Amino acid sequence: MNRFSIVFAIILIISGCSGKRDQPKEEWIQLFNGKDLSGWDIKIRGFELNDNYKNTFKAEDGVLKVSYDEYDTFNNEFGHLFYNKSFSHYILRSEYRFTGEQVPNGPGWAFRNNGFMVHSQSAQSMGKDQDFPISIEAQILGGRDEGERPTMNLCTPGTNFVMNGQLITDHCISSSSETYRGDRWVSVEMVVLGDSVIHHIVEGDTVLTYFDPQIGGGSVSGHDTTLVIDGKLLSEGYIAIQAESHPTEFRKIELLDLSEKYE
Repeated sequence: MNRFSIVFAIILIISGCSGKRDQPKEEWIQLFNGKDLSGWDIKIRGFELNDNYKNTFKAEDGVLKVSYDEYDTFNNEFGHLFYNKSFSHYILRSEYRFTGEQVPNGPGWAFRNNGFMVHSQSAQSMGKDQDFPISIEAQILGGRDEGERPTMNLCTPGTNFVMNGQLITDHCISSSSETYRGDRWVSVEMVVLGDSVIHHIVEGDTVLTYFDPQIGGGSVSGHDTTLVIDGKLLSEGYIAIQAESHPTEFRKIELLDLSEKYE
């Protein structure tokens, strides 16, 4: 299937306008059950697997929270919460918001900053002192008091991608989304089709599209270097959310598995 066919196919999936009658009901998988962190693994820099340092990740009032209530200061304890199953072709859908104040000593770039990591290495393969997983990141950002700051950008810890037929090695590129300020909820989606194409969607609008996610580049430390095979296409992997020093809430994280459509 060429890229134009893939894009056309996914438009049909999103719109539900395939022209067929009596379509089977879509079965969305609730990755977050609204009650606890069942099904998720925790990896925080400097700590062993599933050591939830200072309750950084918690489920409370039906919401999944990245919390810094127990922190006095931030010392680069970058964290990631990994769903414990790997996926290849899917739609990931969530609602998020930033809340409160950034923990003291959090880096300036991490103000109202979080992300969805896809095609990620597993939590189990992370080094104890590794900062970020080798993955593709849909970076979510909240606006500052002034200036534009789009959300659902693309960042590439240990990865590269192709856009407009060119291999792109820049660490982050901005989406075309508007800026969302304050503590408002924002609805986002990712359409991930193996190693072919990924779309970022904000409030129903596609804001970024790129192709051929692959291993390469830097912006990761403390990792097992044998996992770095430059140019290796990423056709599947784990999904994770970040903890980078600003409180964040998620009230829905769900997935529509499309793998059977692409077997």
